[in-house]
Amino acid sequence: MNNTNSYEDINPTIIYNKRLKHTYISVDKEGGVTLKTPSKSQTYIVNLLDEKAEWIVKQRKRVARLQHLCDEILFSVEYIQDRVVYFSQEMGLEYSELRFKKMKSRWGSCNSKGVITLNTHLTRVKEELIDYVVVHELSHLVHMNHSKAFHTYVEKYLPNSKQYAKELKSIRLT
Repeated sequence: MNNTNSYEDINPTIIYNKRLKHTYISVDKEGGVTLKTPSKSQTYIVNLLDEKAEWIVKQRKRVARLQHLCDEILFSVEYIQDRVVYFSQEMGLEYSELRFKKMKSRWGSCNSKGVITLNTHLTRVKEELIDYVVVHELSHLVHMNHSKAFHTYVEKYLPNSKQYAKELKSIRLT
C-alpha cells in the first residue's frame, strides 16, 4: 500500500444503514477498513476516506506492530501463583484471593477487597512480563489507581516496568 490518499488504496467495506446518525470508520485486526454510514453519496464517502486516509494508515501501522501471543504455553498457572506469593512477600502485601480467568482486553485486575484476577494468557508470555503484571496488580493493594505514586511503587520493585508495560500493550489478546 502506498501513501497516496486515494479511495482505491484504502479499499474499504462499506455498510449502508439509513438508521445510523453518524458515519463510523474502523480498522480491524488484519488492517481491513470498514465504513458504516447512513449516506449513499459516493462523493461524500470518497471525500471522507481521503480526509481520514492519514488516520487509517496510522491505525493500520499500529495493528501491524501488534504481536500475537505465543502459541505454546511457556509457564504453568502454578508458576504464576508462585510468583504472586514471592512478590507479595517481597513487597510485604497481602491479597485475599487469587483467581485466573481468560480475559480479552486486560492482563489482570485487583479489586478493593484484595481479590487479584490474572489472565490465563499470562502462561503464554515471557517471565518478565508475568512479573510485571503480578507486581502491577499487587501494587493496587497500596494505590487503587494509576497515579504517579502507583507507578513509582511499581518501579521500586521492577525498575524496567515502563518497558514491560509497553511490551504488553504490543501483544494482541485473542
